[in-house]
Amino acid sequence: MKKASYIILYILIILIFAPTNCHSFWIWTPESNKWVNPKYSVKETPAEQLDFSLGFYEEKSYEEAIKELKKLIKHYPRAREAPEAQYYIAKCYEDQDKLFTAFKDYQTVIDKYPFSERSAEIIKKQFDLGIKLLEGDGGKGFLKKTFADDSYDIVEVFRTVIKNAPYGEYAAQAQYKIGQYLSEKKLYQEARDEFEKVINDYPDSEWAKASKYQIAMSDALRSTEAQYDQKVTEAAVEGLKDFMSDYPEAALSDKAKEEIKGLREKEAENAFLVAEFYEKQKNYKAAKIYYQGIIDDYKGSTWSSKALERIREVSKKQL
Repeated sequence: MKKASYIILYILIILIFAPTNCHSFWIWTPESNKWVNPKYSVKETPAEQLDFSLGFYEEKSYEEAIKELKKLIKHYPRAREAPEAQYYIAKCYEDQDKLFTAFKDYQTVIDKYPFSERSAEIIKKQFDLGIKLLEGDGGKGFLKKTFADDSYDIVEVFRTVIKNAPYGEYAAQAQYKIGQYLSEKKLYQEARDEFEKVINDYPDSEWAKASKYQIAMSDALRSTEAQYDQKVTEAAVEGLKDFMSDYPEAALSDKAKEEIKGLREKEAENAFLVAEFYEKQKNYKAAKIYYQGIIDDYKGSTWSSKALERIREVSKKQL
């Protein structure tokens, strides 16, 4: 009893001489028969804690909302409100344009609470976040604002959408967007591989048609990087012809025709470069064969008239 009296006296002395601002941090609760710090306390039920947290969310006090939502998850991990709390944590970040952080927190709902009623909605949100990331990738001002504290990977976002619902509404388009992103980064072979996955995995999707065109375009873009090598250019031409044959009424068919015309010019140019190489090596016979091939195979091209002129010059050199 004497020992208990000393303890009470000790607590009273601390309270008397402690700075006044400390009184606001610790409160005696008769219900629990102990001192608690409101900063770390949680409401008596998960429903009350969720309502309390969402009050901060509605006021756009996102940091406070996140703090209170995390308390709910920590103290009531098995409550039915827990996945809802995790959902609103992600929403807080999304509303602040912290898009990749939001994506990761939405994924936490899928991973920790796979039977959440929010799953379908979250997959759509993740896809939409991927589109925003894709559209903002080239805008430095947007990136500076949005990703100042985030490292992000657009491909990871779209791959996750596919993993979460392999044959869902957004899977084929997400796969297509991966190819599109890699193509914009000039990773044409990698882009080609991703577009082929669209055709193989989602053959009946509208995105399979677009992917067939993009494969041909990837070959066309690759062909501009390699002089002399006709194989890639030829593959691009054949791919575009196949696309036009399969989808003659498609809006892209007219564009495909223009691309074929440009690729044929590229083929003629490559053949002209080979002919020039032989001419410089004084192998006039081989040079004339290549120049003549341009005249025969690429009638109407800008290189056809140039090849005819070079044949005349080479013939003079052979005399």
